[in-house]
Amino acid sequence: MTRVEELELAVEALPQDEYRQFRSWFLDRDWEKWDRQLEADVQAGKLDFLIQEALEGKSENRLREL
Repeated sequence: MTRVEELELAVEALPQDEYRQFRSWFLDRDWEKWDRQLEADVQAGKLDFLIQEALEGKSENRLREL
């Protein structure tokens, strides 16, 4: 049995309250990793194209009010 399979079984066996706790912890951890990756991508300039697209859209009057 793989570690992932063992984890799946362990998660399945959790009482509802502990499952909610685990799920909350896991989601928080996942979002933290996402935030770190996004920040690294911003620092590396990987998202600069979005600024360029927005500036082009603005200059061409293609933007709409939210």
